[in-house]
Amino acid sequence: MGVTVTVLGTGSPIPDAQRAGSAALVQAGTTQLLVDAGRGVLMRLVAAGVLPPMLHAVLLTHLHSDHITDLNDVITTHWVMSPVPRPLHVYGPPRTQEVVDGILAMLAPDVAYRLAHHDDLSVGPTVEVHELDGPCELQIGDASVTVRATDHRPVEPTVGYRIHHDGRSAVLAGDTVPCATLDELCAGAHVYVQTVVRPDLVQLVPSARLQDILDYHSSIEQAADTAARAGVRTLVCTHFVPALVPGQEQAWLDLATPHFGGDIVLADDLTRVEC
Repeated sequence: MGVTVTVLGTGSPIPDAQRAGSAALVQAGTTQLLVDAGRGVLMRLVAAGVLPPMLHAVLLTHLHSDHITDLNDVITTHWVMSPVPRPLHVYGPPRTQEVVDGILAMLAPDVAYRLAHHDDLSVGPTVEVHELDGPCELQIGDASVTVRATDHRPVEPTVGYRIHHDGRSAVLAGDTVPCATLDELCAGAHVYVQTVVRPDLVQLVPSARLQDILDYHSSIEQAADTAARAGVRTLVCTHFVPALVPGQEQAWLDLATPHFGGDIVLADDLTRVEC
């Protein structure tokens, strides 16, 4: 059994009725990892057949709101659905502890209500935060995880994850522009999941705030270039800006295919890729 990636949410910070926020489920052997926790993550996680107590860890690529919006829901539901007390392990860049502490402070009234009402709940949620400051290697259950820096400045530090099991590997890079450490992370991977934008379409919108996204996200052409340089087998595109709407798929593919000759997947919510 190798590695399976289910893209749970393929949307961007702009609310979309058809696309949940940034999140992916990676199954490596018997280990289940949630990468990022954007809007609607638990609805999509359950649709993929996984309940929160079944997660071995949450891996955060960075602390932009659209990637952590529903981390509070993951923490609460993991706690109340677990038959016995068990910690939720959360990995992420520096300041992840600050974010989790803030979430737990926000949840304090709810936790107090539940402890007062349910006799079999004796302690509140326990979250063990592991801040990743620099390149490292992790072992989480069956999954070997390589962590490297990405480039989403001025958001920093940001990290990408390469998840290995049984000779297979998937890279989830989060929001980043091309960089040497991303090439290193992706080298020879079977699957590479990357957020993508269309600068040609974004530039048509007269909004300085929207134009600002172009200098710290990969275009679909840049994602394809990274995939080609690294020799990956399958490029999975997600977090489309502007939103990918039915009927426009070929236009996106036409931008990527001159740069990368492997398989290109334009993911919808719950798209599943096995390697």
